[in-house]
Amino acid sequence: MTKKLLRLGMAAALFAGICGAEQKTITGYLIDKACSSDAIKKGESMAKTHDIGCLTMDDCAKSGFGVYTTDGKFVSFDPAGNQQALAAVKSSGKKTDLRVTVTGNVTGDTIKVSSIKVN
Repeated sequence: MTKKLLRLGMAAALFAGICGAEQKTITGYLIDKACSSDAIKKGESMAKTHDIGCLTMDDCAKSGFGVYTTDGKFVSFDPAGNQQALAAVKSSGKKTDLRVTVTGNVTGDTIKVSSIKVN
């Protein structure tokens, strides 16, 4: 039984390594995917002033969410992370300056969100 568990654990570790998923914590501004290209073009000032009104508009909310990072990149959330982000921002009471800290497994430019906090 122990050998079987050991092999299973090694296989899981190998799979995680192959997939490239890495646990990280990312900080930045919560924005929707629909507005992410504007943030990348215009910079942090656009991301900082991006407001909850835009974020929760049907088309913007349906596009999904992510973090605009301090180095000018956009990291998309997984579907469960989109739901967590919307709930977190609504409960925060903030209207703009939606700075967040997000932890999860990062693969490429997507994060599988395990936690999100509006700062």
